[in-house]
Amino acid sequence: MNGSASVSTTSVSARDGFEWWAHMVGDIVMPVSLTSPYADRFHGTATSVQLTDTDVSDFAFSPMSARRAAAHIRSADPEQYFLFLVHDSPIGIEQCRNNSLLTAGDMALFDTSHPLSCEFLDTGRLSHVSLLRLPRATLPLPQDRVDRLLGTPLPARTGSGALLASYLTGLRTEAGRCDPAELRRLGAVALALSATFLAARTDSPVPLASESRRQVLLARIRAFIDANLADPGLGPAAVAAHHHISVRLLHLLFHEQPAPETVGATIRRLRLERSRADLADRSLGHRGIGEIAGRWGFRHQADFSRAFRRAYGMPPSDFRRAAFSAPLAPGG
Repeated sequence: MNGSASVSTTSVSARDGFEWWAHMVGDIVMPVSLTSPYADRFHGTATSVQLTDTDVSDFAFSPMSARRAAAHIRSADPEQYFLFLVHDSPIGIEQCRNNSLLTAGDMALFDTSHPLSCEFLDTGRLSHVSLLRLPRATLPLPQDRVDRLLGTPLPARTGSGALLASYLTGLRTEAGRCDPAELRRLGAVALALSATFLAARTDSPVPLASESRRQVLLARIRAFIDANLADPGLGPAAVAAHHHISVRLLHLLFHEQPAPETVGATIRRLRLERSRADLADRSLGHRGIGEIAGRWGFRHQADFSRAFRRAYGMPPSDFRRAAFSAPLAPGG
């Protein structure tokens, strides 16, 4: 895949879907042997975002088992680490004598140079994982210490793990709007965040270049803003204070981006996007426009209505009416 692309078993016949999926996994990740009780009706989708020195792939698929044996390694070894995030059904993983059961929200690391077994358990729904490729040569950590983490659960609900998980999720949804230069920077941030996350697990210091430190800081700031949009008091001063930097430095970080946007404009845009999504959600039809605006940090409905009209060319009431009158998508 080049750039950002999505593929699915729907592009081939049901009879050929599983074999097609196995070849695709071999191309994107590494050659493995796959088995599945759903081989005759296998369903899977994959989205890959290329980020120069790394890439992020998102997979959703029917339950299956994956085995990478010594023969696979001898025939093709890209010498990569992969850090993966579990979104849904539990996964059993075994590598280097470590055997773990991972549940939604867990992360784990595996290495293409060691035999590997994965069981994607059947819970009646598709398995869903995100994979970040980490070239072994670019990871600034002692390999022997990193290898101790292979096949073990890595906490991703707090600290740098939560930040990395949020960043990977955001990459999947926003990469399509980014130009190549911005994707290169995003890839550098993903690698720096991963190194920081793994360094904490190995008790190893991780050297970061000045530019990487700034990009990691910016990623932390964006994650903080995203998590606190509902707070009416969220603004440049509050964001800067939380991260122990000056308001001037905060504004400079945003000004230096490929598509500069002020901190206040970023907060307002994200609040409007969340509000717009809620207004189009039929399940929230019982909530008033003012309630939805307040839910995303707008103090006054009149201010929200003016900002919404400027951003989308119509009042929020007209937008909601049009969204509710549109035909439902199949299965919606």
